Amino acid sequence: MIETAREGTLLGGRVRFTQPAEGYRAAIDPIFLAAACPADARMALDLGCGAGAASLALMARVPETHVTGVEIDAGLAALAQTNAAANGWQARFKVETADAAVHSGTGFDLVLCNPPYLDAARADPSPDPASRRADVEDTLALEGWVDAALRALKPRGTLVFIQRADRLADLLGALAGRAGETVVFPLWPRAGVPAKRIIVRARKGVRTPLVLAAGLVLHEADGAYTRAAESILRDGAPLVLV
Repeated sequence: MIETAREGTLLGGRVRFTQPAEGYRAAIDPIFLAAACPADARMALDLGCGAGAASLALMARVPETHVTGVEIDAGLAALAQTNAAANGWQARFKVETADAAVHSGTGFDLVLCNPPYLDAARADPSPDPASRRADVEDTLALEGWVDAALRALKPRGTLVFIQRADRLADLLGALAGRAGETVVFPLWPRAGVPAKRIIVRARKGVRTPLVLAAGLVLHEADGAYTRAAESILRDGAPLVLV
């Protein structure tokens, strides 16, 4: 149960979005995740959808897409469904309260995922349970999230993950021999600064070689968003990976 929630918007006010007032709060990562998704997907699965930020951003950009969200937290799952209804998209969005490890849905064109970023063995977890669940791997490690995504995809379907840059080796290792046409897309905080986030897109059962993309610089030297980042965050522009 979400005791207190805060109303807000995404994509420069185009999308109504309510999320918990305390604990984990969606920032820019789910927006970039949604922007990296292909526009031709009609049936998408959002693994660990939270309050639905990435799903909502995807549906705003691609009106033909229908999304199923999977969320283990019943309060967040209910809030995601409420958010979809607030935008008039209840017919295009449904949420299943379930653990991603045991979700049985299959045949999706697209799976998008913003999994917990921190390995439990190396994490300094937040005392807030919701923040800890969102940030730190628990019973499902990164490889398990990849397993769940690949099970849900139809052959040659697309998965898109956003993850910390220092987990790239783990993510590519989980995909090895199982997916290809892989694109690694760094998100640079500023020019000349190491990437903190990466987006990885791949296709199930495809063996085309990996591409390391040029990536995107998020901030100017003064801290303002670059024009390219602003167009994604405010205007809902797609993120062109290659």
